[in-house]
Amino acid sequence: MKIAISGKSGCGNSTVSRIVADRLGLRLVNYTFRALAAERGISFDEVRRQAEEDSSLDVYLDRRQVELAREGDCVLGSRLAVWLLDDADLKVYLTAPLSVRASRIQRREGGSFQEVLRKTRARDERDRSRYLQLYDIDNDEFDFVDLVIDTQNIQPEDVAERIITTAGDE
Repeated sequence: MKIAISGKSGCGNSTVSRIVADRLGLRLVNYTFRALAAERGISFDEVRRQAEEDSSLDVYLDRRQVELAREGDCVLGSRLAVWLLDDADLKVYLTAPLSVRASRIQRREGGSFQEVLRKTRARDERDRSRYLQLYDIDNDEFDFVDLVIDTQNIQPEDVAERIITTAGDE
């Protein structure tokens, strides 16, 4: 089984993907700009900045994720997983209001709420623009997925449980 989980920053993609993979005994594929930054020994913000100037980073990252996912049963958690992993058995999109996502990011990374909110909004806009330019993907259009979960008032474990239940029904 291959499960693809997507959503914007702060929706819980990484956390939920990890829980689902653990509970189902599946391999987790969560190769992100954070992983790429760690591999290259540079900051996450620097990788994001480079990606805005050089689309080959996005293309490399996305291609690598799909390659890893196609190696066998897994949970692929990424911004574009539901669009790029066309052979996923279950496609899940996680949502949450901007303010909720910014609050989660602030708890994780620190900083003032207003600054994190501003950065998150700007990141959403940059990401959407990049995805449209690179792949003609509008990450605000996800009506084709099997399951949409608003994570605003739901703990990650409960989100994961909904996904696992749906996967069992597939």
